[in-house]
Amino acid sequence: MGRYILFRAAASVPVLIGITIIVFVILSLIPGDPATAILGSYATPENVARLNAQLGLDRPLVQRYFIWLGNLLQGDLGRSFSLNRPVIDEILERFNATLILSGLAFVMCSVLGILAGVISATRQYGLADKLITFSVLVGISVPSFFLGMMMILYFAVNLRWVPASGMYALYGGGDLPDLLHHLVMPATALAVVATGVVARMSRSAMLEVLRLDFIRTARAKGVRERRVITRHALRYAIVSILPVLGLQAGFVLSGAVYIEIVFQWPGIGRMLVDAILTRDIMLVQGGVLFVAACYVLFNIIVDLAQLWLDPRLGR
Repeated sequence: MGRYILFRAAASVPVLIGITIIVFVILSLIPGDPATAILGSYATPENVARLNAQLGLDRPLVQRYFIWLGNLLQGDLGRSFSLNRPVIDEILERFNATLILSGLAFVMCSVLGILAGVISATRQYGLADKLITFSVLVGISVPSFFLGMMMILYFAVNLRWVPASGMYALYGGGDLPDLLHHLVMPATALAVVATGVVARMSRSAMLEVLRLDFIRTARAKGVRERRVITRHALRYAIVSILPVLGLQAGFVLSGAVYIEIVFQWPGIGRMLVDAILTRDIMLVQGGVLFVAACYVLFNIIVDLAQLWLDPRLGR
């Protein structure tokens, strides 16, 4: 187990280095001058040249990358131009809101997706299977941002059941019920597509397991059907479902970008969009790299969970 953890950690290093190169190069190729965007009306040629020299933007691209990478290895993601504060402080502050949103969405898609997949597989070709399959196809086909806008229009504007945007009420509130009141719509919109994917993969995994010999043996011994499904089939199928959950964890984290814009949720996604609009390159680089590192971490955790459930995978 320890050797496998070291192997997965070592294998993630080239991935992270590749991500840093891609992020740095892409952002460096964006048209425009960050110094001009920062200075605004004070962007005279002398001031622009002076600021470029202070920020190191006048150096060659390769040299700037290795300077940034060296600072990154020391835990320094740079300083935000627009906010005038360390990038890591802003990211960690915003990540709390994103973690709440994406965490609830992930729990919803995992529980509802696996439950729908199990019900669909155990009632194959029945009415429940057809209804779930139709609902899954609709859920996967509808973009999350469009669903979010329709939910705002219907539940917030027409019915006025829930607030349309924000994380807490502007006046009063600030407690857990207020948070959940604001969270229910964005989390649902973010979880719909992932729920459909998990449900389809759970159905396929369960159908495959239900045809195996040990399931027929358990039924022949008179084991109750509910126990066969929950204690035998699902426990075996979860090993195949876990990789899908890992991918969907990354999906809901990255998908929070546009959901946070639709619902004005104060997380990393909204921070990245604001940073792009102000050409705050250091903040964009740090935010994208942080999200990518979380994605890699999720996949490592999923691999370890698979190994714990089925030690044969580590041989």
